[in-house]
Amino acid sequence: MKTQSASLLCLFLSLAILLASGTAASATPRSAVPSHHVSTFNRSLFPSTFLFGIGSSAYQAEGAASVDGRGPSIWDTYTRQHTEKIWDHSTGDMGADFYHRYKGDIKIAKEIGLDSFRFSISWSRIFPKGKGAVNPLGVKFYNNVIDEILANGLKPFVTLFHWDFPQALEDEYGGFRSPKVVADFRGYANFCFKTFGDRVKYWVTLNEPLSFSLNGYNGGTFAPGRCSKYVANCSAGDSSTEPYIVGHYLLLAHESAATLYKTKYQARQKGQIGITNPTHYFLPKSQSAADYKAASRALDFFFGWYSDPVFYGDYPESMKSSVGSRLPKFTKAESEGLKNSIDFLGVNYYTTYYAEHAEPVSANRTFYTDILASLSTERNGLHVGTPTDLNWLVIFPKGIHLLMAHIKDKYKNLPIYITENGMAESRNDSIPVNEARKDSIRIRYHDGHLKFLLQAIKEGVNLKGYYAWSFSDSFEWDAGYTVRFGLIYVDYKNNLKRYPKFSAFWLQKFLLK
Repeated sequence: MKTQSASLLCLFLSLAILLASGTAASATPRSAVPSHHVSTFNRSLFPSTFLFGIGSSAYQAEGAASVDGRGPSIWDTYTRQHTEKIWDHSTGDMGADFYHRYKGDIKIAKEIGLDSFRFSISWSRIFPKGKGAVNPLGVKFYNNVIDEILANGLKPFVTLFHWDFPQALEDEYGGFRSPKVVADFRGYANFCFKTFGDRVKYWVTLNEPLSFSLNGYNGGTFAPGRCSKYVANCSAGDSSTEPYIVGHYLLLAHESAATLYKTKYQARQKGQIGITNPTHYFLPKSQSAADYKAASRALDFFFGWYSDPVFYGDYPESMKSSVGSRLPKFTKAESEGLKNSIDFLGVNYYTTYYAEHAEPVSANRTFYTDILASLSTERNGLHVGTPTDLNWLVIFPKGIHLLMAHIKDKYKNLPIYITENGMAESRNDSIPVNEARKDSIRIRYHDGHLKFLLQAIKEGVNLKGYYAWSFSDSFEWDAGYTVRFGLIYVDYKNNLKRYPKFSAFWLQKFLLK
């Protein structure tokens, strides 16, 4: 249901500053509300069926980590045992307390004028041990969330796995390092399809399998924190093999769950299923042929690793050539299953890098030496505006247009949803809330990327939706609570009160017709 009145700004402001307890914070002065005028660039330029949404994930936002029967995930273990690897030594125990505040948060999403709310299910909140006994309170929570989304006129867009793997299964057989995970993921997915699929019409099996396998098993900066000693201070791991082994079983788990959905549930439930893959875009550092090949290899390793198999049934040739026998092989049946496993492709894009050819300086193999490319975030020549507070996130909206063109040309122009796109600013609690909410750089970020996406649609890219990241400030993995991605400000020093940032008002006006 779309909101049509500009007077909604006042209503939204009142709703957004409600405390979770139901008592209202002091009203923000009317003069503090940004005065951006409704632009001629707005949602009316996009197809009428185009979905505008906003996203979150379970471990980042829910909190309530040990509440109502939820079992521990590998992220609970990792943050509690390796506090030195989280920038502010925090955990996701609190998140943004979405578990207790979901009704108010979903109401805010409605008042912004969005079409859809994206969230993930915590596997161990449903199955505390990863399989076996079901936690009825966990099921009740997600039923309530889905029903609340629908009651507010929004479409639920649900991710089954956003990195919070059940610790019990990690302990039992090593998690995604073992082929046993495929059957357990299928069982978990089957329960979710059966229980929630009557209302959920958009399913994502895996969110960013690249980030999970690369950061969790190559560099050791994400749970479960495995890597070779020559990479970092990890207690166990092999950076030369484990990222690829884990990646292989992630893909087979995806295929098993997706095939199950398509054969058992899709005809009756009439939903769609896909996978969400992330990537930077890559430009050659110079005009040399070697740098052009380096940029192509980088895109293969970052995006093709998990995209080529679901379209073509195999890994990119550049990966097979570089990684060799360390890269597992698919059987013919697995390959065929993967090629028919998605209805849409989710894409997470944030930034663009340069790539230049580089020779390995060590015999020790890692994901990055396998690429044989040096990646750079330097800004010369990218013609970007002000950089973000994060070194890796250079603002380059044109990159998303170049990526869309690449996907259209290489991947059969299957329907695409931008499932994450956003930027962070450093958390600084010394700045008054009303000042911290003035996020003009975030407004420019989303405005620029949406304009390039509109151009891509006009050029024939089969783009179906755009999900801003993220709904609210929350736990940001190894960065903890040190950065803020949200369009809704969370006051960590004052009972997690919510305040709309100026970007939320901008998005609301963009969505008004």
